[in-house]
Amino acid sequence: FRGTLRRPGFCRAWNCFIELGATDDSYVLDCEDMTYRDYINTFLAYHPTDSIEIKLRQYLKIDQDDVDLWEKLVWLGLFETKKIGLKKATPAQILQKLLEDKWRLSPKDKDMLVMWHKIIYQKNNKKYIRELSMVCIGEDETYTAMSKTVGLPLAIATKHILDGTFSQRGAVLPISAEIYAPILTELSSFGIEFKEKEILISE
Repeated sequence: FRGTLRRPGFCRAWNCFIELGATDDSYVLDCEDMTYRDYINTFLAYHPTDSIEIKLRQYLKIDQDDVDLWEKLVWLGLFETKKIGLKKATPAQILQKLLEDKWRLSPKDKDMLVMWHKIIYQKNNKKYIRELSMVCIGEDETYTAMSKTVGLPLAIATKHILDGTFSQRGAVLPISAEIYAPILTELSSFGIEFKEKEILISE
């Protein structure tokens, strides 16, 4: 099983964009003079008197007392008259710009990436649990934990390919020790490493 932990309400809020069609990347909007409020309105039916807020609530069936979900949408800036700032873009690209602007890290902000693996296995008629955990904290708004854990493995692998360390060629999965062992070793020098713990649970 693989899962991702999100803050409460994240998945419900994200589903609003999916139901609207705001994650669609198959067509382009002329959005040079469009505001984010206009952008949301493009997904809603015309009504002579109802506001965009009312139309959105009705379309997504958001109850008046569903304050948590509604506050997330308002906080994001969906109803603001701020211009998008792109000439042409797909709905998904416009949404991406809105999220990047709103979620941008401040100079003193640090992100944190946590991974935890739990593997249950049997060996020599004994049952074990092996737990592996890793925590990586970013340095600032540029050298983030996300950028380090994504970029460094790729950079290290590229270096080993150029050096001729890897004998495998073509599109290969990084599941052989020849590939992952040197990458993990070098990642540890950057403070990115897993702590392992093995527990015997039955004999």
